[in-house]
Amino acid sequence: MPQKRIFLLLFLILNCFANSAIAQSNCNLDPKIDKTVKKALLNFRESNFEKSLIYSRAALNAATELKDYCLTARSYNIIAANYNELAEFDKAIFFYKKGLYYANKTDNDSIKCLLYNNLGNMYCFEKKQFDEGIRNYKKAVAYALKINDLKEVYFTNVNIAWAYFDIGNFNQGYLFLKYVNSTKLKYNDGSTEVIVDMLNGIYASYKNDNKAANAYFLSAIESGKKCQEKTDLAHAYLEYAHFLNKINKHKEAYESLVNHYNLSDNLYDVKKLKKASQAGLSLELDEYRRQIDKVEGEKVEQSQSLRKSKIIVILFILISLILLILIVTLIKNIRYKKKHNLELLKAKEIAEEASLLKTQFISTISHELRTPLYGVVGITNMLLEEHKEISRSQHLSSLKFSARYLLSLVNDILQINKIEENKIVLENLTFNISDEITVIKNSLSFLSQKNNNSISIDIDSRIPEYLIGDKLRLAQILMNLVSNALKFTKDGQVEIIIKLNKVEGKLHYLDFLIKDNGIGIAVVDQNKIFEKFVQVGRKDEDYQGTGLGLSIVKRLLGLFGSTITLDSDLGKGTSFSFTIAFEHDLAKTKSIIDEIEVDLTSSEVYKILVVEDNLINQLVTKKIIEKNNYSCKVVDDGFAALKALENDTFDLILMDINMPLMNGFETTKRIRLQGIETPIVALTAFDKDEITDEAISSGMNDIIIKPFEPVKLFKIINFLIKEKNAV
Repeated sequence: MPQKRIFLLLFLILNCFANSAIAQSNCNLDPKIDKTVKKALLNFRESNFEKSLIYSRAALNAATELKDYCLTARSYNIIAANYNELAEFDKAIFFYKKGLYYANKTDNDSIKCLLYNNLGNMYCFEKKQFDEGIRNYKKAVAYALKINDLKEVYFTNVNIAWAYFDIGNFNQGYLFLKYVNSTKLKYNDGSTEVIVDMLNGIYASYKNDNKAANAYFLSAIESGKKCQEKTDLAHAYLEYAHFLNKINKHKEAYESLVNHYNLSDNLYDVKKLKKASQAGLSLELDEYRRQIDKVEGEKVEQSQSLRKSKIIVILFILISLILLILIVTLIKNIRYKKKHNLELLKAKEIAEEASLLKTQFISTISHELRTPLYGVVGITNMLLEEHKEISRSQHLSSLKFSARYLLSLVNDILQINKIEENKIVLENLTFNISDEITVIKNSLSFLSQKNNNSISIDIDSRIPEYLIGDKLRLAQILMNLVSNALKFTKDGQVEIIIKLNKVEGKLHYLDFLIKDNGIGIAVVDQNKIFEKFVQVGRKDEDYQGTGLGLSIVKRLLGLFGSTITLDSDLGKGTSFSFTIAFEHDLAKTKSIIDEIEVDLTSSEVYKILVVEDNLINQLVTKKIIEKNNYSCKVVDDGFAALKALENDTFDLILMDINMPLMNGFETTKRIRLQGIETPIVALTAFDKDEITDEAISSGMNDIIIKPFEPVKLFKIINFLIKEKNAV
């Protein structure tokens, strides 16, 4: 996409202009923030994109806090430009639109003109959505005329003419080029001279005025040679090559394309060349070279083509015979297998029916358990928060613990069922192994203190800082093993040891060892402990647990392609060890974590509609929402929800799934059919994997499983509301 280079230059010109013009609007122009914005822009110009993003993010946060919409728009503009250079075009468009959203809150037409022009560049020359791009260009022209910036009108007309020429609409593009030609002497500062001559050459070529076209292209090239900046000259050589190829001057076209390629090679470093599609340029050079070779060696090619055709015919006949033999053999095998597979098919149907019944049973029982548990956990939390005098009550704390223990049992059963049905797929997330182990240690501190145990950590210093893999499944494995060790150890120590075993390419193989000096496991029991619902060592004391932890560990390690090894002696302790390979790739890690998260928290009071048929759950959900100073309306079913939406407007809807009269999916569909775009979040006791597809197809935006942590609910509410308001 050669057009990208001139428009990036235009961006810098406009940005400099905006820096001065923007002060004329309702901007605070805090000196500290303005200085940060300038640092972001300076680093962008020097291709220090990482530093530019850091400075622009800092400026954005500060400008947002001051509600300075001009500086906010400028910050978003620089962020978008960085992503444009990094070829993250969808992100660039997203942040340009964010900038435009805040620019429209001001009366500064200069920044609006700039952002519309940049959006036009993105849509025309990166996304190839020319209608949308030209629409944005025309809005930029409108704002330029409004502020009487005729020089900007001139530049944008150059862009529009080029865009129309790119899609072959030469007559429409010429209307804008005609204006450019008529105002060239007045507004051209030398920066567009090469491009304007090149566009005139393209149009003359379209009109088959080859003499004029050739003159325009040569003029563009001569002007480009005099300029210090050679980007426009490279474009002129490329378009001249296309013209020469059209008039069958293939050798001259090849030479012009080589000049373009050499200029491009000097203008950009190796990293930029990869982004500029060097392979595409090489292919185009090869194409011209082939055309020249074709003219010079046509007879030889015809002879070779005839010879190849004969070989192809012979091969086709042989392959057809082989396929015919294979088809006959396959038909015979199918007929033979049909006679002997009836019993196998019946057995398969019975097994599939049994598996389906098991899945349905587990889904139903988990839903029926989670629904009352939501009420138990919620009301218990309400009692603990509202009645401080009983917050230390042993009975109330026991109630909360028992409810969470029962929830843990339900989750373990679902986890085993998912693994057995191959519904778990490992994810690629970037993580720091030391941080993950510290989180696990802290989360198990209560359990370690209960039995007066200590947890020691030993991590090999050779392990890279960042690894890539499924850190959530790894944490689940370690949590089960360490908690198991703490439960069966008293007044002792549990060790977490991680060593680097070997490195193969980007894969780092880590050896994990979880060691305790607890009661140990007898030899006769060591083969049983990885089976479901099996517990050993409960003769002397009643150790709590579901008997599923080690079974889950074994199956999760199987997903990693690993196995677990056990070493234990009664009265001396137990050691579990395993090896997992994680990827270490700095570039890939950067692409995962290099995301800008902008905090746009608001003090607004949001109106939430809760659709829930269970009276206890209504009470719990309403209390949680109103505690965060949001207003809340509760209705019992889908029909009541539709009626409430007729009379009032809400910022977000929390929708139960399993309701009488009309379920949550059908209610959501009817809401969307009425054109209501309010974010809808499913608040349900069903497992998320079971309802995700149907929830998305019905028009829901997200899913929260009951019981849940309130902080997770408010995080999703704030995100969805701000996302909708930003559009």
